[in-house]
Amino acid sequence: MNVSIICPLYNAEKYILNLDKSIKMQENVDIESISYILTKSGDRSEDILKKIEANYHVIEKKEFSHSLTREKQATKSLGDIIVFVTQDVIIENKLWLYNLVRDIIDGKCEAGFSRQVCKYNGIEKYIRSKNYPDYSRIVSKEDIPKLGLMTFFFSDASSAVRKDIFKKLNGYDNKNLIISEDMYLAYKIIINGYKIKYCADSVVTHSHEFTCKQLFNRYFDTGVFFTDNNFLSNYSSNQSGISLAKSVLFNSVKKKDFSTMFRMVPNFASRFIGMQLGKKYKKLPKILIRNFSLNKNYWKKAING
Repeated sequence: MNVSIICPLYNAEKYILNLDKSIKMQENVDIESISYILTKSGDRSEDILKKIEANYHVIEKKEFSHSLTREKQATKSLGDIIVFVTQDVIIENKLWLYNLVRDIIDGKCEAGFSRQVCKYNGIEKYIRSKNYPDYSRIVSKEDIPKLGLMTFFFSDASSAVRKDIFKKLNGYDNKNLIISEDMYLAYKIIINGYKIKYCADSVVTHSHEFTCKQLFNRYFDTGVFFTDNNFLSNYSSNQSGISLAKSVLFNSVKKKDFSTMFRMVPNFASRFIGMQLGKKYKKLPKILIRNFSLNKNYWKKAING
């Protein structure tokens, strides 16, 4: 089976060269194509793509959608397996891709996603270590009673899915999803009787240092996603937020990371308040919705039609 790799780009000039090089160094996998979708920006991204003779096309800002942009390119791709990556992942291992798709090729699962590690110390690093442990697992519909909502935990920062399954399930159903398009797809994969593997030996570095405002906006959008896709409310979260907070506190105390301890309250408060307001977005004034969200173009379309 061969692989089509899809990567959306925006203001990506500092990422492209290393990302492209790290993909092309992968071993034991037949890469059918590497496709970049560049949202028009003011930096040198397109010049760099031309220089390395990359396969890419440019879209306007108003055209970008987390779900539709990926879906359109995936539908056109010719590979047996579709691999989604984001521009800011760092790939250092030559077997990252092989370890990601190996069990899909062997028929043990239909999709998979990589382990993510964070290079910065602090809250995000502790959360990554909780959500992305150092052991692999395969989940199916049978795991829902035990894992609840976490059965659909999936990340297209580095993920793979069989093209025929993606097509059979109609991808993202041609929906313009504001965020969490990866969870939407994972739900469809699992609920239709297929399996997803978390590939702990397929490692990428994926790091963010979010401000409280950015966290609030991100979780506001996540709350909107859960409201618009309320079928996910049928699955327990197993107190995942509380569990994450406990894990962060435990690790920060263990490492005497006092800075992280002090930042915990505003950090998790931003997440919680953003999520709760996002879930009630239909009752909020339109001007607040636009200001609360990361996705201004989405709300411009939604509000103005």
